[in-house]
Amino acid sequence: VQLAESGGGSVQAGGSLTLSCTASEDIFNINAMAWYRQTSENQRALVAAITSVGMTNYADSVKGRFTISRDNSKNTVWLQMDSLKPEDTAVYYCGAGFYSDYSQPPSMDYWGKGVLVTVSS
Repeated sequence: VQLAESGGGSVQAGGSLTLSCTASEDIFNINAMAWYRQTSENQRALVAAITSVGMTNYADSVKGRFTISRDNSKNTVWLQMDSLKPEDTAVYYCGAGFYSDYSQPPSMDYWGKGVLVTVSS
């Protein structure tokens, strides 16, 4: 499965961006689609994930500000990001994988190339 992200860019603090991730194949049976982010100082970390039946999970730092959604008929996953903060600045990666334990982040089998999101104060 190839994943292609779009929608990254620069925005001022308090603004919004929507990231899109389109898969090259049917995502209907993919258990978990997710967004991760990575900075030069930190490891890649889960931002949000959504299962094939719409169950969602968010990092504490983005709860109430970010919304993940998916449309299996379009093979697409979105991340709506509102009330952005400078600390949200990172490269955002789309991933496809599965949950082996719903108390832990999903394991990703496929990754996109990433898009840069820059939030200025």
